[in-house]
Amino acid sequence: MNKILSIATLVGFALVSSKPALAEKPDGKPLFDFRKAAPSGAWPEVNDGVMGGVSRGNSKIRNNTLFFSGTLSLENNGGFSSVRQPTDLDLEGFKGIRLRVKGDGRTYQLRLQTDSRYRDWPVSYSGDFKTKKGKWIEVGVPFSSLRQSFRGRNLSDYPFDPANIELIGLIIADKKPGPFALEVEWIKAYH
Repeated sequence: MNKILSIATLVGFALVSSKPALAEKPDGKPLFDFRKAAPSGAWPEVNDGVMGGVSRGNSKIRNNTLFFSGTLSLENNGGFSSVRQPTDLDLEGFKGIRLRVKGDGRTYQLRLQTDSRYRDWPVSYSGDFKTKKGKWIEVGVPFSSLRQSFRGRNLSDYPFDPANIELIGLIIADKKPGPFALEVEWIKAYH
């Protein structure tokens, strides 16, 4: 009987003293919540006009969302429109970024920049996400899926460091000319 009691006591002690696994907060780490942003909180745009293209895009805070819209053109070797926000984020230990978006059925990219440099210019890390026309959805972009590039040139020697994120942005470059529209309610990091 004493042996049974001793075993039961040890099992009970192990259950009480073991640390529970850390659970992810249901909504992750908030990075940008446009439901709470000031009306002047729109992100600056960078369009392909910097290379001679004629695409047009801009952003504004509308109906408690970041509203990114415009027209994509492939003329003059163009084909992209983007909005971006300088930041100082340490996301070490996180697995990726989740966004709540309503789109037009097109594919967009989340784009990040860290302190990595290629010829003294920032390396871009991008991951695609698809939207459903007129529907709010949550999309995730795992850090492990990010592609490295510099001005369209693929790179391979610049590992992504989530502890040193200097810029976050959204870009459309799907080679489909015409109007586009994307609404973003929030952006969060997830475990």
